[in-house]
Amino acid sequence: MKLQVQPKLIIHGGAGSSLHGKGGIETVRKLLYQVVEEVYSLLCSGKTAMQAVVRGCQMLEDEPCFNAGTGSVLQSDGQIRMSASLMDGTKQSFSGVINVSRVKNPIDLAQALQSSPDRVLSDYGAAELARELQIPSYNALTELRLQEWIKERQENFQRAMAGVVAQPDLRESSNARRGTIGVVALDTYGNLAAGTSTGGKGFERLGRVSDSAMPAGNYATKYAGVSCTGIGEDIIDECLAARIVVRVTDGMSLRQAMERSFAEAEQNKRDLGAIALDAQGAIAWGKTSQVLLAAFHNGEKIGDTLELPEGTEVGALEE
Repeated sequence: MKLQVQPKLIIHGGAGSSLHGKGGIETVRKLLYQVVEEVYSLLCSGKTAMQAVVRGCQMLEDEPCFNAGTGSVLQSDGQIRMSASLMDGTKQSFSGVINVSRVKNPIDLAQALQSSPDRVLSDYGAAELARELQIPSYNALTELRLQEWIKERQENFQRAMAGVVAQPDLRESSNARRGTIGVVALDTYGNLAAGTSTGGKGFERLGRVSDSAMPAGNYATKYAGVSCTGIGEDIIDECLAARIVVRVTDGMSLRQAMERSFAEAEQNKRDLGAIALDAQGAIAWGKTSQVLLAAFHNGEKIGDTLELPEGTEVGALEE
């Protein structure tokens, strides 16, 4: 058994465009802080990083405001297909599901696959797994997402993606950027884990695969863990999560790894964000998008990234 350490936690609800003023910021802040408070209390009670990450992802998937689980965006055919992954940094074990439908919490399927010899399943395999686990069928559709899809269908899906946060007045601009939800945790035993879940980018071509079910978007070792958000194709092109973690594993500090990786992403004109923890308890985040919907617990208090300046930003709280 490792010596006990101070738990750390960081979560995100996506990266995107403006939250339409202070009202939007305060709404998202309240939602994120509720998750941080509950999940951090689990870590303090001795729950593992994996348990904390799964619970955090479940709570974020259950919040209709975010694009994961309930509140997921619709694809071009009007159907919801969700993806999620989970990585145990101690075991360096990755599992996930791709384009699964009619389940409440895709992260539960990713968790079940941690003990399977086949650890990443696509739509049909994931559906069969849900039946084997006797997970009840669930309709993740919300009225706001349906109206969003109807509006875009009338305009022949001219917009690249659906909104990152469900807004009652559908005021997201045509260049709005979307996201996922994600959780990275360091537990009292010194173990790291990362989880990421998404409803996709919305209006996409059938069969499109998100970064959220790839090591490009969700990755952890015993040295660091990262969850990404933003435009999936940009995250995949940068292989962002794995790139950051490998750099830390090879000896860079978490701040250095984030700064270098985001400088490269900015040079390549990517639109993305990421949250991260390392084994020493450093907390970090970065974005090239306008906003990053992230909140964290540093062991003493809760903070967030909701009011960072627009443009590329990297921040870190080092232990």
